Amino acid sequence: MDAYTSFASVYDTFMDNIPYEEWCAYLRELLTEYGVEDGLVLDLGCGTGSASELLSAMGYDMIGVDNSGEMLQIAMEKRAESGRDILYLLQDMREFELYGTVRAVISICDSMNYVTEYEDLVTVFRLVNNYLDPEGVFIFDMNTVYKYEQLLGDNTIAENRDDCSFIWDNDYDKDTMINEYDLALFIREEDDLYRKYEETHFQKAYDLETVKQAIVEAGMEFVAVYDAFTKEPPKADSERIYVIAREQGKDAGRMSCG
Repeated sequence: MDAYTSFASVYDTFMDNIPYEEWCAYLRELLTEYGVEDGLVLDLGCGTGSASELLSAMGYDMIGVDNSGEMLQIAMEKRAESGRDILYLLQDMREFELYGTVRAVISICDSMNYVTEYEDLVTVFRLVNNYLDPEGVFIFDMNTVYKYEQLLGDNTIAENRDDCSFIWDNDYDKDTMINEYDLALFIREEDDLYRKYEETHFQKAYDLETVKQAIVEAGMEFVAVYDAFTKEPPKADSERIYVIAREQGKDAGRMSCG
C-alpha cells in the first residue's frame, strides 16, 4: 500500500474521465436508502478529495482518510478553495483512528483493492465496524477478478497530455491474484523539459465469496452487492462492484445513553 507520490500532482488530470458527480449521486442514493441522509461520513482512501467535496456539498459532514500526504495536500487545496468543513487525516486505512463513530463509511475508486493481504482486509473491516454508529453502513467498491484477468491483464495503457504523459504497464498474476502496475510519468517542468518519474503499485483481485467471508470474520453483516451504479446483481463481465455491509456488535440504546 505504497502512497502515491509524483502521481499525486497529476492524478486529477488523468482521472478527469471519472464522472465523480454521477458516482456520488449513486452513493447518496445508497446512503439515503440505508437511512443516512446527513451526519458524519468517513471517506476511506479519499485521495485528492473529489468525492469528499461533492458529498460535503450534499450536506454530509465529511472526514477523509488517506495514506498519501501528497494526495491530501491537493485535497486541502480544494478545501481552501471551496471553504467546506472537511477534516482530512493522514493515516493508513489498516490502522486508522477516529475521535468517535460515524454514520457511514464509504470507499471508492477501488481503494480496497490496494489492500493486498486478506488478513489486512479483515483488519480494515474490523476498524470500520468499530468506528461505525450502531447499524451504520459501509459502502465500498472493488474492481472485479474479471477486470484484472480480461481487461487489465498484461496490457499497457498510455495517455499523452500537453503537460504530462504516462505509460501504465499491467502484470497480473492469476495465482496470487495480484496486479502490478509499473507507472512511468513524464511531467513537463520549466523550459519545456520533461522529468520522468517511476512508481510501482499493487492491487489484489478478490472474488465475492472472499469479500463476504472477510466481512463476516470482521464482525460485520453482509447486506448487498451490486453491479456498479445499478441495483442489479453482479454479472460475469462486471468490471466494478459495490458492496454494502452493516455494523454489528454495538448496543444502540447503551450507546445513546453513554
